[in-house]
Amino acid sequence: MKFIPQIVLATATLALGFATIDAKSASATIVSYAFNVDSPINKGQGFFSFDDSTFSNDNIPEAKVKLLHFQFNGDSTIYTEQDDVNYPEFPIVFSTTFLTGKKSVGLEYLFNNKSNPSSSISYEIVGEDFTIFSRTSPNSEIVSGKLSYSKVPEPTTLGSTLFACSLGWILKRKATSIKKEKVKF
Repeated sequence: MKFIPQIVLATATLALGFATIDAKSASATIVSYAFNVDSPINKGQGFFSFDDSTFSNDNIPEAKVKLLHFQFNGDSTIYTEQDDVNYPEFPIVFSTTFLTGKKSVGLEYLFNNKSNPSSSISYEIVGEDFTIFSRTSPNSEIVSGKLSYSKVPEPTTLGSTLFACSLGWILKRKATSIKKEKVKF
């Protein structure tokens, strides 16, 4: 019975922490995603950020990418948003909700091979598709692959979760120490 106030306090703290998470997420505008490229020839990882309040009112809403970094595995070359062939109009993020029925996004990014500037090889990312092709024969696709995306949690979400877990751990330790004190008497 003596633990009921502590349980109520822990429950209230968790509820407040999760309410804070929802309130912060609803007002956030800068959204970040990590992505992985997987093709038979090249694999790589990257991330991009965009302002979700700037989505267009088109049938397929789109927004310009604010920040992008991408790197192929085993290659020190880093590609950024400024490497898009059509920069500054591209790269863009578009809503893929119309395809999947769930709220998600896809990236549209076209960039040339910076590791070997004399090469005619270009790379294209459109949604979940990755294509390597030759600029000298644009109708020939050299290889294709797939992308996977994962939303990067906001710092406030991570902070609130850490706070709630820490508080729960502290309360558990306190409850354990109180039990030990009772056993001594």
